[in-house]
Amino acid sequence: MNNDLNRRSFLAAAPAAGLAMTSSGALAAGEKPVLLGGKPVRTQRFPSWPVSDQREEQALTEVVRSGQWFRGNGQVVKRFEEAYARLTGAKFCLATSSGTGALQTSLGALGVGPGDEVILPPYTFVATLNVILNMHALPVFVDSDLETAQIDARKIEAAITERTVAMIPVHLAGNVADLDTIMAVARKRKVPVVEDACQSHLAEWKGRKAGTYGATGCFSFQASKNLNCGEGGAILTNDEELIEKCYAYHWNGAARGKKLSDVMHGTKFLITEFQAALLLAQMTRLEEQAKTREQNAQYLTSLLREIPGIAPARMYDGCTRNAYHGYIFRYQKERFAGLAKARFLKALSAEGIPASSGYTPLNKRQYLKNALHSRGYQRVYSKEQIARVEERNQCPANDRLCEEAVWLGQRVLLAGRSDMDQVGEAIRKVQAWAGELARA
Repeated sequence: MNNDLNRRSFLAAAPAAGLAMTSSGALAAGEKPVLLGGKPVRTQRFPSWPVSDQREEQALTEVVRSGQWFRGNGQVVKRFEEAYARLTGAKFCLATSSGTGALQTSLGALGVGPGDEVILPPYTFVATLNVILNMHALPVFVDSDLETAQIDARKIEAAITERTVAMIPVHLAGNVADLDTIMAVARKRKVPVVEDACQSHLAEWKGRKAGTYGATGCFSFQASKNLNCGEGGAILTNDEELIEKCYAYHWNGAARGKKLSDVMHGTKFLITEFQAALLLAQMTRLEEQAKTREQNAQYLTSLLREIPGIAPARMYDGCTRNAYHGYIFRYQKERFAGLAKARFLKALSAEGIPASSGYTPLNKRQYLKNALHSRGYQRVYSKEQIARVEERNQCPANDRLCEEAVWLGQRVLLAGRSDMDQVGEAIRKVQAWAGELARA
């Protein structure tokens, strides 16, 4: 305990003294950052993404030679859907052309349309908002939980009105939103949940896969995702009637059975046999890669928690597995001599550590304002309704999150433990010279 306290006390004092602690724990005079003329902590590249070998080549070749490239006459998409349902424990899976397509199909199957309100977080990829706008519904933002970067589930119920027809909580960066609170509110207020699990393949809440709690769960297989085929998506559900509506919506209203024929419109979000073949091949590595990310993330968290001004994103107690599509921490510049986050990121990059600033506030995007004040929206909603929703869509905690958040990509977590030491070393190095970096 005393050694741990001494280490923490040293790290707190190190920036002022221009000193740093090496990855081995030894005290060392601080090597200058690259931006001040020093040598980089790291010169090797992190693992590339995606990972592929003869498995993907063989899978694609088989589809080419079969001559059945379309899900309507092939069998590979069906095989993938069955495999992904088994993997996640869901009764039904429908593959789609993208995660965006999965989300919009879910809203279409639930009947979301003009005049409706849909709840979402302000800290996520634009697709979560776009699908609501595509249905000409009103997006209602619920502020972020600063410590987890997830939607603040405690604030959802207050955002529900008589117009609320769905909510889209996002399991961001592989972490899991507070599903206990979310599902309790959903049951109480009878509002269906569309889980946006596009970044959270294999993530779990209380031992059960994320994406299997809501009316639907949506996944993306876009090129950056932990399970990917370039572009693709999937919907999970345990509701047989709902999966048939999803199937019809994603195929221009063409239902598998006659019971839904000619009862709903739709669009075309079909996945191809090629994408499904790639996914089946990629799934052979998914669990092993997930374990590597988890182990490295846990170790990295133990390092970063010792650095004043670095706050790794917290997980809720119910999150029993984080898929780590990204590793998020908050950067508090006051503990780095006021060094601006953009300068911090530039310094990290120069040290060989690729990091990004994360998302900007969705609720403040200009294209959202343009949409809400467009001719189509103004024909559906009064000026007073638009003004009220814009007033409701203030998210101060998220504003701060966007100012402080830093992301490391999932491929960083596929490296070795010593590489995680280098991430920590680079951050300590920048902190030790933060004053000089701020003035340079």
